[in-house]
Amino acid sequence: MSSNRTDAPKQSELAGTQTPDRANTNTKLQNLEQARSDATGQALRTNQGVRIADNQNTLKAGARGPSLLEDFIMREKITHFDHERIPERIVHARGTGAHGYFQSYGNHSALTKAGFLQDPEKVTPVFVRFSTVQGPRGSGDTVRDVRGFAVKFYTDEGNFDLVGNNMPVFFIQDAIKFPDFVHAVKPEPHNEIPTGGSAHDTFWDFVSLVPESAHMVIWAMSDRAIPRSLRMMEGFGVHTFRLINAEGVASFVKFHWKPRQGVHSVLWDEAQKLAGKDTDYHRRDLSEAIETGDYPEWELGVQIVPEADEHKFDFDLLDPTKLIPEELVPVTPLGKMVLNRNPDNYFAEIEQVAFCPGHIVPGIDFTNDPLLQGRLFSYTDTQISRLGGPNFHEIPINRPVAPNHNNQRDAMHRQTIHKGRASYEPNSIDGGWPKETPAGPQDGGFESYQERVDAHKIRERSESFSDHFSQARLFFKSMSPNEQQHIIKAYSFELGKVEREYIRERQVNEILANIDLDLAAAVAENLGLPAPKAGTVKAPQSKLKTSPALSQMNHPGTVGIKGRKIALLIANGVDGASVDTLVKALEAHSARPMLLGPTSAPVKTAEGKALPVDASMEGMPSVMFDGILVPDGKASLDALGASGVAKHFLLEGYKHLKAIGVAPQGKALLDALGLKTDKGLLLGDDQKTVEAFVKAVEAHRVWEREAAAEAIPA
Repeated sequence: MSSNRTDAPKQSELAGTQTPDRANTNTKLQNLEQARSDATGQALRTNQGVRIADNQNTLKAGARGPSLLEDFIMREKITHFDHERIPERIVHARGTGAHGYFQSYGNHSALTKAGFLQDPEKVTPVFVRFSTVQGPRGSGDTVRDVRGFAVKFYTDEGNFDLVGNNMPVFFIQDAIKFPDFVHAVKPEPHNEIPTGGSAHDTFWDFVSLVPESAHMVIWAMSDRAIPRSLRMMEGFGVHTFRLINAEGVASFVKFHWKPRQGVHSVLWDEAQKLAGKDTDYHRRDLSEAIETGDYPEWELGVQIVPEADEHKFDFDLLDPTKLIPEELVPVTPLGKMVLNRNPDNYFAEIEQVAFCPGHIVPGIDFTNDPLLQGRLFSYTDTQISRLGGPNFHEIPINRPVAPNHNNQRDAMHRQTIHKGRASYEPNSIDGGWPKETPAGPQDGGFESYQERVDAHKIRERSESFSDHFSQARLFFKSMSPNEQQHIIKAYSFELGKVEREYIRERQVNEILANIDLDLAAAVAENLGLPAPKAGTVKAPQSKLKTSPALSQMNHPGTVGIKGRKIALLIANGVDGASVDTLVKALEAHSARPMLLGPTSAPVKTAEGKALPVDASMEGMPSVMFDGILVPDGKASLDALGASGVAKHFLLEGYKHLKAIGVAPQGKALLDALGLKTDKGLLLGDDQKTVEAFVKAVEAHRVWEREAAAEAIPA
């Protein structure tokens, strides 16, 4: 309202004759201008004004040694970053989760003394949180992004948090660069755009200047960044950890979660449409699957590297931008995780759950991975800010099932009422309790692995971290032709949103050309740039030419079409017996058939019976389903052929390479749409056709159709 007042002083008047009020206003404006910062031409400094000589590396004991707590530059930078947002998480704000349990396949005491991996009869409760990275809580589920995959094991020996992602590597090698990366990938500060995506200048400016990001970026440009379901994602611990047995023998390990439903993604066109038609697509899918008893399952496995073999690879195990190809070190299964209960309250459980890589139990320990070392500090620091103090472990979702006794007292939101008189150790007033538990081979207190460190304090990146392109090249070469084309299109789409052409050129010429010249040339052509003739660095070649384990095509799953949603399109006059036969056939495979009508009203079968539907075709479009069936019934087929919504449903499903089965009388419908039968577009309703349809759904997509599907309008 005040903006329309005629007596409000104009900006030009403030520089004129000064009344006391105007002088005060002018002073405020001058102070405001002084508060504005332009860093052009300025040295990089700490908040205390100290010039920074190295902003790329944490202070470590030797180039491959542990990070040092005395690094005030790293601590100031990450502490400020940890507290930039309240109360929403800075990253991974958009999430969902579920309860479940973990069971070991056997006694793995030769590998670790961790109790939850000793007894196959032991059931360990877990809570899992899945999330996107970039967007806020209100962003979409199907954006192109990394997905967080964090598991809290409530073990008898304390909580163990395995905090990872659905990709096995990360964008940076040293935690001191994490605030820079997140600032770059977040929406640009002047307009808060884009929300939930990375197609903008600041992200591509950063990654084109930081070649260590090349491997992770190509993963993010692959189909892994747009999963079909949270139930169909691999999970990774990202870092190299140690497992230690009762005799003190340590092994390096990489943690893997393998989904029994396979590793599958949506197509980019589907992802964009789902973002508008069902923003909650992933969280709804997970919740409904658990609610209907289609419990998601993952197998926990590890890649095991004996300490003596630490340096036998052509990459460094401590480098978080590198993976261990499964062809070199297979994944050893340890046990399975089942999610079987939805949360009762989103805020109390999903929003307040606090993960930290530093939450480990005896038998598990860290390595000197410089990104992991920084995370050990950062996560707890962040939770203190988000959850109102250091007592976040007393929130129900975070409480361990193991006893919790120590001399920590007071602070905000304390819930425990301590009856002891001594809040220090050692003491004699309370009989010395609680007391330390001496370290031992089993059931002893936690002791850190005794790794010898003899090195200079130094800010330096190990030379063994210097290869940034060979594994990115290995990833691209390992993709199927379809997946490679998706990567090319993803780079082209993302970089096409970049306004500054020199950033596009730098990404193509200095990053993509060093990964693969064919990749660089294809993206350059789509951007209207000249194709680079050679890379700018001579990166070593990986010992492997390809790694089949990296392609989603080689992870179909082990549970068939269990939990897959199949749409049955019906209208008045549908053959009730045909519907019943198809529904029973799908249910026999544990799929989820859903009847879709022209509206949400029941349809009348050819036999004159009212048949309730689950939704309308418009209310639940094809992008929400894994396959489509059209039952028999001439009147129903004629009605579908006259419906623009039904025809769009089928055309869109065809374009998205989904299995489609149409009753024999529906040939005219397919002809009218200009669709020809293929491996996944089937005409018939006999048992053989239904089984072929099931096989096509199990394959997730009819990849052979992709070229033909390009002609279908979006």
